Amino acid sequence: MNINPIAHIQSPYKQKFAIPRQPGLVKAARGEIIFEEAIADPNCLREISQFSHLWLIFHFHETSEEGWSPLVQPPRLGGREKVGVFASRSTFRPNSLGMSVVENLGWTQEGKKLVLRVGGVDLLDKTPIIDIKPYVPYADAIPGAQAGYASDAPGNMIAVEFTEKAKQALEKLTAIHADLQDLIEGVLQQDPRPAWRHKTPDEKQYGMSLYDLNIRWRVEGDCIRVLSITDQEAS
Repeated sequence: MNINPIAHIQSPYKQKFAIPRQPGLVKAARGEIIFEEAIADPNCLREISQFSHLWLIFHFHETSEEGWSPLVQPPRLGGREKVGVFASRSTFRPNSLGMSVVENLGWTQEGKKLVLRVGGVDLLDKTPIIDIKPYVPYADAIPGAQAGYASDAPGNMIAVEFTEKAKQALEKLTAIHADLQDLIEGVLQQDPRPAWRHKTPDEKQYGMSLYDLNIRWRVEGDCIRVLSITDQEAS
């Protein structure tokens, strides 16, 4: 079986830590799927505009060499209770394949470069795309389906506040990244810390990479406070 990527995605997520645990949770997270030259025929995308959402089949390229385990610890269960790998969406799988539903934001072609824009992404930057399929509501959304320990949407999201220093940085970066504040808030509202951290005192200062930026933050009471937003080269 020979499977080659058809494209790779350019996304704001430069590290696994900041990525939401499911697609669609951060609407401001947008990406561009850049097709490989051998696949970059616009005929491949004919009539794709009829579908508002798409399935992406992709390769967990950053963790694939770490192998897999028959038992994993889903964040939904606090990161300590184990379930079978096929009863989870863990990145550590036998074939290192993932799937996500994303919003279809249209496509463009510039010379030989074919680009499909998508929204609500939860993929690491440069993730190889194996296949793209249309999301078909009558078949893909099944009323009454059971989802066990993952049956409920994420609960109350944590509040996010910005220091004056961070607000000043946002103002300067708006021209480059128009949705930067929405992206940062969307990611942090999900509280990307390990699940066991959510119920314990935590004075640690965290950092995450979005685009070419380093965002520093910490938990203060019932909210997350963004401390600074700096260029990674200057950090």
